[in-house]
Amino acid sequence: MPNRRAVLATIAGVASLALTVSACGGQTSEADSEGGTIGIAMPTRASERWLTDGKSVVEDLQDKGYKTELLYGEDKPATQVAQIEKMIKEGVAALIIAAIDNKALNDVLQKAADAEIPVISYDRLILGTKNVDYYVSFDNEQVGRLQASHIIDKLGLEDGKGPFNIELFAGSPDDNNTKFFFDGAMHLLQPYLDNKQLVVPSGETALEQMTTLRWDGDIAKKRMNKILNESYTSESVDAVLSPYDGISIGILSALKSHGYGSGSEPLPVITGQDAELASVKSIIAGEQSQTIYKDLRQLAEVAATMADDILNGETPQLNNRRAYKNGVKAVPAYLLQPISVDKSNYEYILLGSEYYTEADLK
Repeated sequence: MPNRRAVLATIAGVASLALTVSACGGQTSEADSEGGTIGIAMPTRASERWLTDGKSVVEDLQDKGYKTELLYGEDKPATQVAQIEKMIKEGVAALIIAAIDNKALNDVLQKAADAEIPVISYDRLILGTKNVDYYVSFDNEQVGRLQASHIIDKLGLEDGKGPFNIELFAGSPDDNNTKFFFDGAMHLLQPYLDNKQLVVPSGETALEQMTTLRWDGDIAKKRMNKILNESYTSESVDAVLSPYDGISIGILSALKSHGYGSGSEPLPVITGQDAELASVKSIIAGEQSQTIYKDLRQLAEVAATMADDILNGETPQLNNRRAYKNGVKAVPAYLLQPISVDKSNYEYILLGSEYYTEADLK
């Protein structure tokens, strides 16, 4: 087991999540501030992780003396564009944006540039514009590699075991992270597909065949049902590469409806991402196999610190200047490291970092 102090230093949180977001989709903090207001555009309140992100960014900025305006676009690109335009007209000092559609913001970000408002792309890289100043995220290819490594280990592929049946799922086609997750995973899985230790009975191996619009679990459930009906009349699924917990839950629902999880048909190895509470409980129950823990409190702190540095005329801390190209420029970035979580280490990682409490997981 790794040194506990070193692990906890890596995953330690930076703040409690205290600010409540109003039901109308936005919240302005009431902190007195001479630093101005920072606009925060998040994709949706339908996902647990974006609620956590929003609360954490607001709290960290408030601690630094800023007011904030937090708005959720509810997975509607036009709504998010209108929200960003509204914040520009209000004269926010900076924008932190987690894009719904990463190619839909070109025009509105030109308005931000004209108003000399700096833009931080949050977790999802904004594409096709020079008017994005910095990017904060996790090492997204490493996310895919960790998911693939879990499948490889659980199936014993390095020991030559197989062949096994696997199905592949990917994230939303309008999210730049989708390709990074997929490329990271396939870098490790492709050799086993090439030597036939892994077989995809559906034949759906191209990225465009496996994307899941808006990361929607119901869409993933429908696709998994279709695959099971058409390609698994006499065979069983041994593993599913899933890029996100919400997709994993949809996949699990489809598998259970086809008899998986019963005594005669065990559930396959199923990966995930974001350590959402429902999926962590599923892992504890022996259903979903794995998830990727990304301490969103750390990501929020990096974004808040970056905004503060920009507005104070300082150069933000960066650790990647070239890898994240948005089609117009390489966006300077700060990347955090993800951690693989399964039944063997969830207590050590998630409880040890105080991301969840024991009561949360019951």
